[in-house]
Amino acid sequence: MESSSETVVRSSGSERVLVIMAKAPRLGSVKTRLAPSLSPTAVAAFYCCLLDDTLALARSLGDVEVAMMCPDSDVKELAQLAGNEASVVAQKGEGLAAGLTSVFAHFAEGHQRRVIAFNSDSPHLPRYVLEDAFETLAVHDVVVGPTHDGGYYLVGAKASHPTLFANDGMGTSSALERLASRARALELSVSFADPFYDIDVADDLTRLAEELRLDPARAPRTAAWLKEWERLCGAGTLAR
Repeated sequence: MESSSETVVRSSGSERVLVIMAKAPRLGSVKTRLAPSLSPTAVAAFYCCLLDDTLALARSLGDVEVAMMCPDSDVKELAQLAGNEASVVAQKGEGLAAGLTSVFAHFAEGHQRRVIAFNSDSPHLPRYVLEDAFETLAVHDVVVGPTHDGGYYLVGAKASHPTLFANDGMGTSSALERLASRARALELSVSFADPFYDIDVADDLTRLAEELRLDPARAPRTAAWLKEWERLCGAGTLAR
């Protein structure tokens, strides 16, 4: 019998695995720092678009198994959203640190595979960044994609390192620094991808809208949602 904590869609067996750290798009549970700029209903709708375009980005890479890691309570809902495009796996434990630990325990433990976990709100990330990150894992133990606010939008490894992630610093400006410090303590070689930004606050939303206005093909569903939202709220306005 299949339980909610099991993989919902079959593994492809690829030696490259791209795992999206996701949540079900429920009101008040995703992108909560956007609340001053968007209503809870709008935030949930916007997150659906981000997730859909991020999934499309992941699937655009060749020879890669695509998966989602999420809280146990979100598996069925995300499996419906993903369809046959990704496996959906429940993390063990609560919070992002537990989710990241689960990614590498599930996909890298006992396998010769390069595994990358990345944000569900990064559909605007250039595809070459993900390709380069996989190539980096051929010669380094860990690859990290820094964000401009001191966090990171992706992390990859070829093995499971249970002490690499911890709740301390998660979601703060010291998250990247603390991750690098733990990697050094484990004597792991670390390389960094290009710095990038994710979508946390209103300024990020504005930046994304401006970029997708010029190149909507990068994230078409998100671009269409932002265009309609700006039309409803007034040109150039991203407010309630």
